[in-house]
Amino acid sequence: MTDETSWEGKVAIVTGGSSGIGAATAKALADKGAIVAITGRNRERLDAVAATHDNILAVQADSADASSAADVIETVVDGSGRLDLLVNNAGAGGILPISDYDEAKISQMCALNIIAPSLMVKEATPALQKSKGAIVNVSTAVSRNAAPALAHYAATKIALEHLTASWAMELAGDGIRVNTVSPGPVKSGALTGMMGLPEEMARAVEEQEASQVPLGRRGVTSDIVPWILRLGNSENDWLTGQIITVDGGWSLRS
Repeated sequence: MTDETSWEGKVAIVTGGSSGIGAATAKALADKGAIVAITGRNRERLDAVAATHDNILAVQADSADASSAADVIETVVDGSGRLDLLVNNAGAGGILPISDYDEAKISQMCALNIIAPSLMVKEATPALQKSKGAIVNVSTAVSRNAAPALAHYAATKIALEHLTASWAMELAGDGIRVNTVSPGPVKSGALTGMMGLPEEMARAVEEQEASQVPLGRRGVTSDIVPWILRLGNSENDWLTGQIITVDGGWSLRS
């Protein structure tokens, strides 16, 4: 069975699938024959991605809502009868200097980067046990580099990476593999979206980051998506608990 056919008939969930890496991952899986449910808050953007492929289903859900995990898993598993891959891609970040700390902003990052994937894993486990499926978490190479105003974004993603290792150990007996991809600076819309930067500032950050990458450019989603698919593919059934950093060497600069 080759990679081109190994996704036929499989079912995947990609959280945060309405844009960026999540949308690109969903499209790649669908192109290979998987049925893919994408989640997100914005119905219009979800529907736009779902309209690109018959195999992509839009499930409107706010990952910050603790009750959404059970609803999403129930909807997908009841509708398809199985689940083979969970991609925990939804996340929260932002520029947050010490002077701007407040409970709501910090709690939002914890809710999306730690609590949401934890509850998705809990709810998905019974279905993944049956399929001997996989979980791929999406972190960030920012966790490798200390930087002003990014402490909580990096810290919550480091927590997700530790959860990856713990879940890999706990679920190994069920045949469920758990790994993480940690992207470097990628052109995904996150700077103006998740990070909330104005366009002009985002362009300046992009230029600065590109100059810091040893391989000479910022990444694109097609640099990241193949690694998510490799880690989620049942052919790689002896790989678990790993953090794969894909960043053009960006994290080597520290």
